[in-house]
Amino acid sequence: SVPATCFPTASAVANSWDAALGEEIGAALGEEAAAQEVSVVLGPGLNMKRNPLCGRSFEYFSEDPYLAGKLAAGYIRGIQSKGVAACPKHFAVNSQETRRMASDSIVDERTLREIYLTGFEIAVKEGHPRSIMSSYNLVNGTYANENKHLLMEILRGEWGFDGAVITDWGGSNDHALGVKNGSTLEMPAPGGDSVRELLAAVESGKISESDIDARLSELLPLVFDTKAALDAAPREFDAAAHHALARRAAEESLVLLKNEGSLLPLAAGSKVAVIGDFAKNPRYQGAGSSMVNSTQVDVLLDKLIDSELNVIGYQQGFDRHGKPDAALQKSACELATQADTVILCMGLDEIAESEGLDRSNLRLAQNQMDLLQAVAAINPKIVVVLYSGSVVETPWLDNCQALLYAALGGQAGAGAVADALALGVALNNLPECAAAGTADGQFTSTGYVPPLQGTQFTTPQTGCPSCSSSS
Repeated sequence: SVPATCFPTASAVANSWDAALGEEIGAALGEEAAAQEVSVVLGPGLNMKRNPLCGRSFEYFSEDPYLAGKLAAGYIRGIQSKGVAACPKHFAVNSQETRRMASDSIVDERTLREIYLTGFEIAVKEGHPRSIMSSYNLVNGTYANENKHLLMEILRGEWGFDGAVITDWGGSNDHALGVKNGSTLEMPAPGGDSVRELLAAVESGKISESDIDARLSELLPLVFDTKAALDAAPREFDAAAHHALARRAAEESLVLLKNEGSLLPLAAGSKVAVIGDFAKNPRYQGAGSSMVNSTQVDVLLDKLIDSELNVIGYQQGFDRHGKPDAALQKSACELATQADTVILCMGLDEIAESEGLDRSNLRLAQNQMDLLQAVAAINPKIVVVLYSGSVVETPWLDNCQALLYAALGGQAGAGAVADALALGVALNNLPECAAAGTADGQFTSTGYVPPLQGTQFTTPQTGCPSCSSSS
């Protein structure tokens, strides 16, 4: 793909609880799309995180439908301010990747509306998207893309949506029934078979010409209006300005989960050992169709070397994909003995969470936890920087003095993390529950993580607009 700015993932930006920030990011996305002659941005994603094992959680905002809807509406307004269309997804009740094209979400009407549809309703009524993407799964026995109750009765009838419903790629199962029940465009380009299917359906009486006319009345304005916007748009964008916005977004997406003894921010001149593969080879975006060919990627190790901290050395510490390696662990421990403080970068690798498959557990790789325990026995002044797009268990929490959740902070996230470690930044809250641990497949939760008090960091930003707590 052509180079573009890799902003923090939706799960990261949700840590900011800031719809205005989402609108700024959306405007940048819309500008880049127009410059690259892309008429529809396939996002934002706002599915509910009903199970923390969902492999695609990094692409979604929250388990809170109000927060997800507000943030999505901001993104949509920003994207569409540049003349291109947003396409929020995946409508609806799509909360797993395993068998995502065949799973059936059985849900009563109250739960459907209060949990799974509220975010989309806010996004539609406040963001006014020109399109929306239907999901792969069935809902109460009918594929979402052919579901009259979802597409015609609720989306178009109750919410007043007059844009195009676009299938997820390969998500059309009965094209004629989809057209009849509100699905506008089948993707990817289906060729002549779908045309012949529609002709046969009209001839047999399965659908009417008026059904086709209705879908064309939704599609043609999308085509012509976005084409005019693309024709008028410049063919370049300010990559440096967008990188700066990505860094600010990353700063507002950090969450400080632990800071015993106000260890952070670290004093200027502190001797620090930097350990962990993620410090040198950053994990900054999700895997699957959302992957971006970034215009540039900042590296945490480089940013720390350029800071006022005294970086005495770096060690990889562990194999990124979980293979035990005693030599790597030994070298890391030797470096830790020489430092005032250890910055240990841990997280999920690219395979652990990805589109198309769900996670089998919430654990970090055992070799990372073993390394942390070994280093803590030598030097207990450890700051863990955690990279992941979704929640992880933290049975290792007692082995570190500070824990900074960096999420998947995009191409400029390293600079934000370095500033947080050396200078301090505003604090934010997690937009979803953090798992304390699992037992026999049952999840326990610590609830929303409260803002830290008594640190040297600047005043936390305003919190969730739906409640009185700060973030």
